Amino acid sequence: MKSKSHLNRTLMHRATKITELPALTVDFLHHSGLLMDNLFASLWKRIGMKTLLSRAGFKKRSGTAIDEVVYALSLWLWLKKASIGLFAREGLQGSIGKDVLYDTMNREDLNWRKCHEQIAAKAVRGLKVSGKRAFVVDDTIGRRFGKKMPGISSHFDHTSGRHVMGQQVVTLGLSCEEGFVPLDSELFISQSKAQGLHQPFRDGRSTVAKRYRVAQQQTKPEMVKAMVHRALRANIMADYLLADAWIGSKTMIRLSHEASLTAVLRMKKNKMKYRVTECHQGTLKNLDLDIKALYQHAVRKAWQRIPGQPYQSKIVDVTLNLAENDKMPEQWAHVRLLFVRGSVDTNKAKAGKHDWAVFLCTDTALSAMEILELYAMRWAIEVYFKESKQHLGFLKEQSNHYAAYVASIHLAAIRFCLLVIGKQMQGASTIAQMRQELCSNSTDISFAAKLWQVFRAVISGALDELKSVLGDMTEVVLETIDAHIQCLFVQVLQLDPKTLRLEAL
Repeated sequence: MKSKSHLNRTLMHRATKITELPALTVDFLHHSGLLMDNLFASLWKRIGMKTLLSRAGFKKRSGTAIDEVVYALSLWLWLKKASIGLFAREGLQGSIGKDVLYDTMNREDLNWRKCHEQIAAKAVRGLKVSGKRAFVVDDTIGRRFGKKMPGISSHFDHTSGRHVMGQQVVTLGLSCEEGFVPLDSELFISQSKAQGLHQPFRDGRSTVAKRYRVAQQQTKPEMVKAMVHRALRANIMADYLLADAWIGSKTMIRLSHEASLTAVLRMKKNKMKYRVTECHQGTLKNLDLDIKALYQHAVRKAWQRIPGQPYQSKIVDVTLNLAENDKMPEQWAHVRLLFVRGSVDTNKAKAGKHDWAVFLCTDTALSAMEILELYAMRWAIEVYFKESKQHLGFLKEQSNHYAAYVASIHLAAIRFCLLVIGKQMQGASTIAQMRQELCSNSTDISFAAKLWQVFRAVISGALDELKSVLGDMTEVVLETIDAHIQCLFVQVLQLDPKTLRLEAL
């Protein structure tokens, strides 16, 4: 029989040297059904996130590896925690502190856009696209308050019809029959009531400092132009460019020509002039009219029913000078304007004189029905905004550093891209179903970690009764068990070092 001192040395060695669970233990837990698979970890490994982060220049000199920190930042929403701090205390069981997570969010040198771009490209390649592909552009507002929050300003919220304080985010995505993938995002700071930085950037040449200047100086169409060209350089292709009236402009039309895209834009009823060429008494006459004047001239009493649809329409082919001002050389382009209003039955009141909309299409061969079908693909980005705001942590991180805002908008998009990839892997019918599966799986694993505390109390009580036999060894035994259990949850809920090393081979 081994001596007590030898047993003591053995147990202490195990308690201090445990780095991973024995393979036999893991196999037994899996086959017995006691150890569930972590769907999120499977997604993480499937796309090779450690390699992607390395390519994006994500590095960390000491402490917890950067890929483990980003993994935790991507994971906390699935556990339905109210904040990163609560997640660090309860979900991670103290293995990564909240300061580590927030310090990573606040880093000014991390290129979150590059990381997002690589994951989005993987998600796009996984789509079985056989039909139309369209770049979709839109903006959304995250309402934020507080005098110490840099980069917030006043924006007009067209959903509520009033100005609100917050952060406006311009987003580019790819929409197709198979689904939607967010490709890029940019914060936009208006000139109204803008709040500056409460402390300067550590390095004015850093990634975040450059993006702050872009948010202040560029217009939304200019941001979209840069995002589209980045997507094309990443070999993400589309056939169409879709945008609503808040972004539709000459800049967007010029962009569609530069990128060889067919633009389908909803246009504002502003003072932009369109040229109509008519034959009058044997001579051609050019009329330069704005949208309202053009409506009165060619549309008001000439509505036509769209077959099979509850709409009336009128197509007017015009030319448009894409030059921004009179000092620039003229750049005329043929475009098709589609005026649309809801059809009126004989037993209903007439539509109001303002109850019509106008769409611009750069392909003058498309029919009214084809233009409307294309524009309907834009709705996918509205679904993305709703999903990211309600479930993906869009601007939810509790930090007043501008770098954290940049990280937040890309992390929300990365989580959505992971759902798209997971939907392909698991065969889920919708993104919402995939999200629910991930949340349920991650929550079950987290609950198991909490349940261990109950079992630990029972085991501790049993060891106390054996204290007369084991003596001081009861504490060593309990520490050894704790080490094994902690290792189990590191391997299941997070990524253990061994797996990460193997992934890099």
